[in-house]
Amino acid sequence: MLNVLLARWQFGITTVYHFLFVPLTIGLSVLIALMETMYVRTGDETYKRMAKFWGKMFLVNFALGVVTGIMQEFQFGMNWSAYSRFVGDVFGPPLAIEALAAFFLESTFIAVWLFGWDRLSKRVHLLAIWLTALGVSISALWILTANAFMQEPRGYVIHNGRAEMNNFWALLGNPQLWVEFPHVWFGALSTGAFFITGVSAWYLLKKRHLEEFTRSFKIGILVALASTVLTIVLGHSQAQHLMTSQPMKMAASEAQWNTSQEHAPWSVFAIIDEEHHRNTYNVQIPYLLSILAYNHTYGKVEGINQLQEQYVRTYGPGNYIPPVWVTYWSFRVMVLAGLLMLLLALYGLYLMLKNRLSQHSAFLRAMIGAIFLPYIAHTSGWIMTEMGRQPWVVLGLLRTADGVSPTVTPPMIWTTLLGFGILYLVLGIIDVYLFVRFIRQGPDLEEDTSEMDAKLPHPVT
Repeated sequence: MLNVLLARWQFGITTVYHFLFVPLTIGLSVLIALMETMYVRTGDETYKRMAKFWGKMFLVNFALGVVTGIMQEFQFGMNWSAYSRFVGDVFGPPLAIEALAAFFLESTFIAVWLFGWDRLSKRVHLLAIWLTALGVSISALWILTANAFMQEPRGYVIHNGRAEMNNFWALLGNPQLWVEFPHVWFGALSTGAFFITGVSAWYLLKKRHLEEFTRSFKIGILVALASTVLTIVLGHSQAQHLMTSQPMKMAASEAQWNTSQEHAPWSVFAIIDEEHHRNTYNVQIPYLLSILAYNHTYGKVEGINQLQEQYVRTYGPGNYIPPVWVTYWSFRVMVLAGLLMLLLALYGLYLMLKNRLSQHSAFLRAMIGAIFLPYIAHTSGWIMTEMGRQPWVVLGLLRTADGVSPTVTPPMIWTTLLGFGILYLVLGIIDVYLFVRFIRQGPDLEEDTSEMDAKLPHPVT
């Protein structure tokens, strides 16, 4: 079982690391497109400088996202060959479309956008960044189509021990996809928005480039508020969908060992004893779980013990209980991060409307730290989603232990894990170095260079 454990650790590390880049890429592409739209509509050069400045960070982030995505596919093929064979027929079409259409779209128009300044008309150049944003978002849609199949298999038949797709539209119309994708997309938008507000707050504290970064902050805080509200609302819909699609994940995320009473309370804090299937300490809010699950004050929530008995009858002997402690607390970390984002965005909007932003340096410093909140929310939400599905890698069809490569040994996985670790460390250093360099340079690099050049002594002619 050691190879299963190591393969899972490698999958978790490579996926979390890759997903550090994905939401910022999606969010920045949309926000840069908004800034350039304002430049085309108003002719104000400030918006053009803003789009160019944030575009540098977008390009760096996009490049590193591509590299880490390739590494992730490599570990899939090496460590999860049984899983790849099982889902290959189902995953082939969406991942091929993602590679040929979405990735081609975003890669092509990124180049057009990067080299098209002052070579293309304003409107054609604007179209390039919007098509880039569309390509990035469509790419995420196809990846999540595959993930949704793992959570709620649709559009397949089992033939010769493999899942084979028999209905492409059922795969694309998977209900799990259409609660998962909007939640992730708006979460990505909030990641870009908090990144822009955080960096802008740093400039406002330093009193540098006030025109560009006051406007950037205003755009960022409006998008941050709207996208955070929508992420929370859509996350609520996704949680309600769990009640029917994955009730065990729902029960584990609430540490609900036994089926609740008619009016189910929501657990705020619990000390969980997984060995004895109980909570030794539990702080609860009456009625709230029923409200969250059904939108009214009544309604039972099935318990882990009762679901385990049902699954044994359906799937045969085995342990179908996911790691409850991890699922429970990762869900609460995600919720807490989301609530902090909402409060900060609301307060930022209030200060902006009162024109008192520059008077609250403590809030500006808090917004710099808030850059990390969406990453915490994304990571903990993903951990809850994937760990709560265990012991299945494809729900009800393939167990995680049956998906690993049978011939890959623990030393082999250790070797690649070490290799990934070193590579990711180098990529992380490059990423931070480039971001810090671009942020210190600011949006007026060309003008600054000209000003510096003008101040240098010139030979008398």
